[in-house]
Amino acid sequence: MYINEQDNHLEVYTFVFVLFQKVLEQLCQERHKFGVKSELFDGLKKGTTVVEFSSPNIAKKFHAGHLRSTIIGNFIANLKESLGNNVIRVNYLGDWGMQFGLLGAGFQLFGCQEKLKKNPLQHLFDVYVQVNKEAENNEVIGQAAREFFRRLEQQEHQALLLWKQFREITVEEYQQVYKRLGVHFDIYSGESFHQQQAQEVVQQLQRRGLLKTTEKGTGVVDLSSAGDMSSYSTVLRSDGTSLYITRDLAAAIDRKERYNFDEMIYVTDKSQGIHFQQLFQILLAMGHSWAERCQHVPFGLVQGMKTRLGEVVFLEDVLDEARARMLRNMSQSKTTKEMVYPEDTAEKVGISALIVQDFKGPLGSDYKFDWDRILQAQGDTGVFLQYTHARLCSLIHRYGDGEEGAFDPSLLLDQRSISILQHLLRYDEVLYQSVQDLQPKHLVNFLMTLSVDMIILLYYLIIKCLCSPAWLARLRLFGGVCTVLANGMKILGITPVEKM
Repeated sequence: MYINEQDNHLEVYTFVFVLFQKVLEQLCQERHKFGVKSELFDGLKKGTTVVEFSSPNIAKKFHAGHLRSTIIGNFIANLKESLGNNVIRVNYLGDWGMQFGLLGAGFQLFGCQEKLKKNPLQHLFDVYVQVNKEAENNEVIGQAAREFFRRLEQQEHQALLLWKQFREITVEEYQQVYKRLGVHFDIYSGESFHQQQAQEVVQQLQRRGLLKTTEKGTGVVDLSSAGDMSSYSTVLRSDGTSLYITRDLAAAIDRKERYNFDEMIYVTDKSQGIHFQQLFQILLAMGHSWAERCQHVPFGLVQGMKTRLGEVVFLEDVLDEARARMLRNMSQSKTTKEMVYPEDTAEKVGISALIVQDFKGPLGSDYKFDWDRILQAQGDTGVFLQYTHARLCSLIHRYGDGEEGAFDPSLLLDQRSISILQHLLRYDEVLYQSVQDLQPKHLVNFLMTLSVDMIILLYYLIIKCLCSPAWLARLRLFGGVCTVLANGMKILGITPVEKM
């Protein structure tokens, strides 16, 4: 059969013309909804998703090790929310357990209310270090710690009063750090909320014949397939007090009753993999089939996170360091624009650098932290993403976004523009891939490629004839890319800046 090459070329041209026109019109009309209305998501069940993340221990400064849980959980919550899920963000604080027996006993020995008011978390940290040191060679302190925790479990007034003071102080301090990161929670929960329910869980396990008592007097659940105790989980101490997993069982059951969630996602480091495997196993053994819709998203460790002063222990130190280094880089750059609040911009760009560095690879992998590399303006960094977005914002602010009046997509059929438009067409696929495995690397890689293509186009583009049809079409393209960059960065947990 004879095919007229000219006709075939015309068909391809018409198809591309219509497709690109549709993409740019969708971007103009849908903006932050672009990509999420794709038919790819028609089969995905939308419902209530509970995401538990961050979860630091109270009475301690926010350790940098909790950064990963915080930003990964925030990404998952943002992603699910962008696709139409009702997301409940839970910060399940480590606010119960024997360590508070030690802290309570330590505060009674070494604590000072005046120091607590001036620098609360630092003073509690100092007390905790001191009491741990003393307890190594003094069994009396160990006994006092066990006694204080027993009083807590029995709701003794004075012990509870001191514990509540520690908790309120800590949450207030944490909220300042979360504000800097742009992270919020719907619920500040904690192990303490479920210590009484934990005893009910123990009774349920007993009634179902799942609870066994060891020679040492501890309560355990046999998880072995052969029923030979080759694998078991301890849920009760010999003195009758609850453990972390007992309270986690109670928390999971309570959340199902409260929120009737469709899925629940826990974001913690990979060392807790066995804990969650046992948690889900016990829930299923108790008859809670919804445990099959619970998931643990594990992550690896960060190595080499240091400042000029040495090892970083607290997250505030990391954020301060990122801001200071970014501010210095901006002051030395010839392209930096004048800003009303340069420190605010430096903070946002510094945090975006931390997030992108963390999200580039598989979450389960450990990675080495490198200050100089993550703050580079070139390469696959958060700084580069912010630079591209700010550059586009500058052009749009100066010349408009081309959305008023008709535009001709045929004027965008040069190879570089086609590459960008084809890439924009993949945005829904990338979101779909991200929601399948909850890995942010897909979105990071997509945004990096989009930014590189955009910067290359701008490098070769001669900005002239600003009122020409070709330039109006270009502005429409710039506006579309800027929108997708901003949308993608927000899902990652990055606040886009318009100047830098």
